[in-house]
Amino acid sequence: MWVSGSQLWLWQKGAREEAIAFNIPPQEINWLLRAVAGLDGLSLRLETYKTQPQIELKMSLSELNALWQRRLGDRLPLQYLLGTTPWREFELKVTPGVLIPRPETELIIDLVLETVETHPHLASGDWVDLGTGSGAIALGLAQALPQITVHAVDCSPEALSVAQENAQTLNLTSRIQFHQGSWWEPLEGLQGTLKGMVSNPPYIPSAEIPHLQPEVAHHEPHLALDGGADGLNALRHLIKTAPAYLEAGGFWLVEMMVGQGTAILDLLRESGHYQDPKIRPDLTGRERFVSAFTNSP
Repeated sequence: MWVSGSQLWLWQKGAREEAIAFNIPPQEINWLLRAVAGLDGLSLRLETYKTQPQIELKMSLSELNALWQRRLGDRLPLQYLLGTTPWREFELKVTPGVLIPRPETELIIDLVLETVETHPHLASGDWVDLGTGSGAIALGLAQALPQITVHAVDCSPEALSVAQENAQTLNLTSRIQFHQGSWWEPLEGLQGTLKGMVSNPPYIPSAEIPHLQPEVAHHEPHLALDGGADGLNALRHLIKTAPAYLEAGGFWLVEMMVGQGTAILDLLRESGHYQDPKIRPDLTGRERFVSAFTNSP
């Protein structure tokens, strides 16, 4: 479909006003136009595209507007409307059956790389991403550490299908093994051998979910959000069960909600199976991750 630059500019102008009225970040419109019109960020910011006689769209202007109205009216996340989201250097497929990978979660890969620099024995062997969802973390690990095999586990068949498709698109299928099941259940044969575990588990207290942004509360899978009464159900399970699967000196890293760090550190210490537990901040300085090592022999 072709439209003139001035037509698209008028649409963008109206959409921006609607975004502000609906309390939606106006920059989402530029994201949408990059996806459907192939425009670059500079031409969108300077609005130079409005002088172009023709711009090719992946859909008609009326279809584009219908998509935008779904964003406004249904509060459906733009990532689900487009079917993709950027994460690190990837463009990942996402559906309503998987949690949308957040930019702050990207730091998990950097924390792993930082740890491997000081613990080089972790740079090869088997790692696990528990609750892989779209496969974002598993894909990031496989790309960053070429000598490891990543085991990506999820209880949702739909999530695993999306993760496998992302791995195929990025040519990483040979580096990742996918397993359907609850947490460690599909990995019994790997007990005591895993070099590291990473997870972005459900950690939001059940009572808080209805009060989240409607994009999250109404559209993202509650299975990937609901951490039980205090948000720590999955984290307690991972603390209790990981030592049976990680080798001595194995690395344990999870994402958490701000404010949960002290409770998780207490659980790690009470377990008696971990050493060097640490709260790790995200790039804004907020407590976002907790890491530890299983006890050395």
